[in-house]
Amino acid sequence: MKIESISQIIELVKNEHKSKTIAVAAAEDDVVLKAVQKAKEIDLCNFILYGDKVKIQQISEEIGLDTTNIEIRNASTPLEAAKRAIQAVANGEADLPMKGKLTTSEILSVYLKDEYGLKTGKTMNLVCAFEIPRYHKLLIISDAGMVIAPTLEQKVDIINNAVSVAHKLGVETPKVAVVGALEQVNPKMPATVEAAILAQMYRRGQIKGCIVDGPFAMDNAISKEAAIHKGINSKVAGDADILIMPDIEAGNILYKTLVYFADAKLASSIVGGKKPVVLTSRADSDESKLNAMAFSILMS
Repeated sequence: MKIESISQIIELVKNEHKSKTIAVAAAEDDVVLKAVQKAKEIDLCNFILYGDKVKIQQISEEIGLDTTNIEIRNASTPLEAAKRAIQAVANGEADLPMKGKLTTSEILSVYLKDEYGLKTGKTMNLVCAFEIPRYHKLLIISDAGMVIAPTLEQKVDIINNAVSVAHKLGVETPKVAVVGALEQVNPKMPATVEAAILAQMYRRGQIKGCIVDGPFAMDNAISKEAAIHKGINSKVAGDADILIMPDIEAGNILYKTLVYFADAKLASSIVGGKKPVVLTSRADSDESKLNAMAFSILMS
């Protein structure tokens, strides 16, 4: 089944994956606990909360979160909470970890330790699925929040991660547009050169399960009219399922532009390891936090 909207992701998880358990590291944070509350209200999944037990209970009372059926395990520091949450995922007690009141680098540094057996040797990165009012299907974008300046090798992993996500969303052969500032190869713009290399790697069978083309400017990646006007003949042009951004700055700016100017709904997850990682930003809405949980559960 091809998933056409964010709400479908939530319904699918509620109906088929609701027994999943999220281990929250350093859960003593009102933003994180509000996200947990939102998930519990619709019976999305189960939780194990790690952190300062007294603070977790205090914040829960303040926001009205009923912790009767939520297990809270005390941890004296955020690092200890991260270690225990990741251990719970590694030993199968929980299905995936979630970042609480600690930095992304702190939780990932624990996640990537050999002792937990969760890394794959491939690049991990943030993948976002956007539901945009003026686009005709879900649009997957990588990477808006983790890999700062991906190398060519890392971009191959990023494409493979995004394609894996698209497959989970029911897109059998996703169309991957490698995006830059223009649709022609310009030696002075490395992103366009790498886009052309990635497209050739696809044609040589080095990237599978999708169609890759590029470089594309943003307009001709998502608009058939723009592609036709510029004389671009490509199966991807104007119909991209996935946009691969040249760097974190471009990805992050596009991410926030879609949310704040285009009223886009989004779901996000860090993928590339054996288990996805749920990350929610303080600036994200409760809806986006809930979407991130459901999306990550589906990816798990």
